[in-house]
Amino acid sequence: MQAQMKYSPQTVTGMHFWTPTIFSIKTTRPAGLQFTAGQFVRVGLPGDDGELIWRAFSLVSSPAEDTLEFYAITIPEGKLTPRLSQLKVGDELFVDHTAYGFLTLDRFTGGEDLWLLATGTGLAPFVSILRDPAVWKRFKRIFVVHSVRWARDLAYYEELRHFSHPDIDPSLVEKLHFAVSVTREQTLEALDGRITSLLASGELEKAMGATLDSATSRIMVCGNPDMVKELRAWFTDKGYAVSRTATPGPLVLEKQW
Repeated sequence: MQAQMKYSPQTVTGMHFWTPTIFSIKTTRPAGLQFTAGQFVRVGLPGDDGELIWRAFSLVSSPAEDTLEFYAITIPEGKLTPRLSQLKVGDELFVDHTAYGFLTLDRFTGGEDLWLLATGTGLAPFVSILRDPAVWKRFKRIFVVHSVRWARDLAYYEELRHFSHPDIDPSLVEKLHFAVSVTREQTLEALDGRITSLLASGELEKAMGATLDSATSRIMVCGNPDMVKELRAWFTDKGYAVSRTATPGPLVLEKQW
């Protein structure tokens, strides 16, 4: 019966706060939900009037995992995230059974290197992609860049720095190259500046020990709308075509705020 429903209540199985306002939620998984790594689903809670408030959240979990994981930031004036942040293990929230989004590997043809560029919670779909075996088999090298304002905002930092997953062959993990950038303070282990500036100066490629090439590099961008707009302009100016269903290209972008 559950598989025929459009959405269903799911149980919170874990809450982790990276900071007082940045958190991850784990829930049970609807039997009818199938998704591709990189996609998002709608999550809902009742409002004051009893009507469900829905918002889209990228899945952090891999398609093979039995539970779902979401990565969120509390928007003080928001209708949903303050309520989500108050949930406890055992509470319920509603999950849509349909996944959406095109931030997926099937948007690409060819390619040797995969670059995953994220700000803030835009990292979520990339963690899902990394937890799925497909990406490790397909690409020779995987570069992940996570940009935040403050070092304390670096969620999933240890997981990505020392990546390990039961579904991933440990011998393939050496393909992963991970860097972070912090824009409002200087730290020893982070690049200083926004992703766009680091690309323009060549500092990002230098730090990664790699060169971007539209023939072999495949780029995924996810994060705040301004960053996505800037990187779209930067990459298209360098000859990277945005991937479309009918005309695949080396660049895929998704806004997340």
